[in-house]
Amino acid sequence: MASWIEAFREPPHRCSYLPNERASLDVRIAVDVSADEFGAILARGWRRFGPSYFRPACVACCACVPTRIQVATYRASENQKRARNQSAQLVRLVGAPIVDNERLEIYARWRSDRERKRSWDAAPMTADDYAMVFAFPHPSVREVTFRDPARNDRLVGVGIVDEVPEALSAAYFFWDPEHAPPSLGTAHIVRLVDEAAQRGLSYIYLGYRVAGCPSLAYKGRFLPQQSLTGLPANDEEPQWVAASALTP
Repeated sequence: MASWIEAFREPPHRCSYLPNERASLDVRIAVDVSADEFGAILARGWRRFGPSYFRPACVACCACVPTRIQVATYRASENQKRARNQSAQLVRLVGAPIVDNERLEIYARWRSDRERKRSWDAAPMTADDYAMVFAFPHPSVREVTFRDPARNDRLVGVGIVDEVPEALSAAYFFWDPEHAPPSLGTAHIVRLVDEAAQRGLSYIYLGYRVAGCPSLAYKGRFLPQQSLTGLPANDEEPQWVAASALTP
């Protein structure tokens, strides 16, 4: 059973998605959260990194909308099929997260590329940081890696995924900007859907869809999908509706 250690709301700060907005998060620090408990948390719009669970609590903005793909009815677009085909030569492995120089170096190259191309703030990642954020012990956490056998099994992509009884949650993905095939991030999501379909899971959680944020526009291309109405409390039943009924 979960042990909730701390709860707080961040003071407003510059939003990393919409620069003209002020952002704030509700944060809960917890340990011993079971996969069943985490499934209920995900369904209410929360996300997780390490022992921290968070969701938006912005006063003047509600642009961050939790979204999930409906696995049974999902149909890949032509671009998504192309991305999957472009990654077909890669070896996809699933296991426990690992902290090593190989992963740290790819993350550093990827992050530097994002900072240069999209003006992201600098955010260096130490081995201890990586272990806390991506490899913190949790019954749901998994690592999905892509290796290229044509380049001596070079690691070209790493995904952090949470698994709960009904769903997979795509928490984070980064790739080698020099050696990964085009659109590997899209291929990662498509192949998560493929895996979920084979295993009889219902949803792929994608985190927050934010209208007006180019970095997150890809999330709206996985259809059909559902969006969460509001941010329900623990004693409220979450209401997910077809995303087509909302403003894209």
